Amino acid sequence: MPPAGPGGPSGGGGKGWLWALGGAVVASAVWAGVVFSTGGFGSGEKEADLGTYQYASDLCASSDFTPIENASFKEKDSTSGSNPQHSSSKDPAMDSMTCNVDYEPSTSSSSDYSSAWLYTTAYLHRKTDPTPEFKATYMSYKNQKTSSTHYKVTKVSGVGDEAYVVAQEYESSSNSSAYVILGVRDGWMTYQTTWSQYASSSSDHPVKSNSEITEMLKESAKGTLEKLQK
Repeated sequence: MPPAGPGGPSGGGGKGWLWALGGAVVASAVWAGVVFSTGGFGSGEKEADLGTYQYASDLCASSDFTPIENASFKEKDSTSGSNPQHSSSKDPAMDSMTCNVDYEPSTSSSSDYSSAWLYTTAYLHRKTDPTPEFKATYMSYKNQKTSSTHYKVTKVSGVGDEAYVVAQEYESSSNSSAYVILGVRDGWMTYQTTWSQYASSSSDHPVKSNSEITEMLKESAKGTLEKLQK
């Protein structure tokens, strides 16, 4: 059974919940990669269906962030030069790539606390077909409910062979955060991008709706997957 997905951030958590959520998403992404790479097929039964997908040592450099910038977000300045962050690993069984970016509204002021966080992973499965487990990974979110939140899982078209959106929804109409996952499978390549956003009650930049975030992530995914096939 897959591990429980990260819960929704509370309205007053500030930057702390973003990094806490980031750790949960990283753990979830690593788990998904392990599951997809250790399935039940015998070695040599199938040839990896990767088409023209190529390993990228820097997934951030190979990502299409234009749809996010068009939605009026910009990368946060980092004095340490750690934004964005990327990592990658090449292995005969599975290549893995990650990219982590902190965003803020393009016109935010120092007194207007509003922040967003994007975490993306891509896996090239070379030994095991990820198809059988892919749908179940995202459908499992339907069983994760609290008194204040639940997840809506939707199959989407227009990107890859198979794609799902997991969106956190709130029982009350008033909330100051958003959390949406887009998972894509294209042959034996799997891709996941997660958007988390928080806005303070005094912010001039309210959180995007789940439908707006979904379209933004889909467009970014399509551009990124095209780059990974060059």
